[in-house]
Amino acid sequence: MSRSIHELFDLKGRTALITGGSRGLGLQVAQALGEAGASLLLTSRKEADLGEAVELLASRGIKAQWTAGDAADPEQIERICRHAIERLGRVDILVNNAGATWGSPAEDYPLSGWDKVMNLNVRSVFLFSQYIAKHSMIPNRDGRILMMASVGGLRGSRPGNETVAYNTSKAALINLTRSLAGEWGQFGINVNALAPGWFPTKMTRGTFDAHGLDALSAQAPLRRLGDDEDLKGAAVLLCSAAGKHITGQVLPVDGGASAVV
Repeated sequence: MSRSIHELFDLKGRTALITGGSRGLGLQVAQALGEAGASLLLTSRKEADLGEAVELLASRGIKAQWTAGDAADPEQIERICRHAIERLGRVDILVNNAGATWGSPAEDYPLSGWDKVMNLNVRSVFLFSQYIAKHSMIPNRDGRILMMASVGGLRGSRPGNETVAYNTSKAALINLTRSLAGEWGQFGINVNALAPGWFPTKMTRGTFDAHGLDALSAQAPLRRLGDDEDLKGAAVLLCSAAGKHITGQVLPVDGGASAVV
């Protein structure tokens, strides 16, 4: 007999590693997975932010651990992944959320900015995925990898946005999602991506200040920005048994903006 809808979305007994999980969209996804029953380990660079995030989750009845590290450093990525497997026993769910942006006109874009964005947004995601797949998911013949892409990876930069490296990195992340899904499906690993539109975060603050909330909201048919619960349902779907037959896909969560551009 088929499972009930509640059973399909239930993550009790599952474990999750969330990169960039101390704030913003990563913390929203962490909260969603925790509310669904998953055991969590958050990572980001700053210990203070991680401590605050774990306290916030605890206030909502969610138990989480944390380990600090720089996702731009391959040696620290390996340490984080090793600690996650040791502490959680295994990693069933990997959420690749850590990322960066850098604003500059394409003709003047500095190589240092390009490398920072590409190393964090693409290289680190591959290294996290590679280690967790090799040392946990492939041996267990089971796993969910969720990439945090962006609608910026589905189109070019708008005039004045000056985000050529960010958009390029998110487009690469989308095809990395498809490629890993193709290779690792044989091991029971589902790899999917969310592509958020405009959400109020520390990373988007400069763009909001420059263009205004009303103008950015007007780009979406729903005439609104994303809020602190708009990623939760999609994240749990793609990380749970409810999404077991979905892999290699990219789901925009953008109020319909990508449908009309």
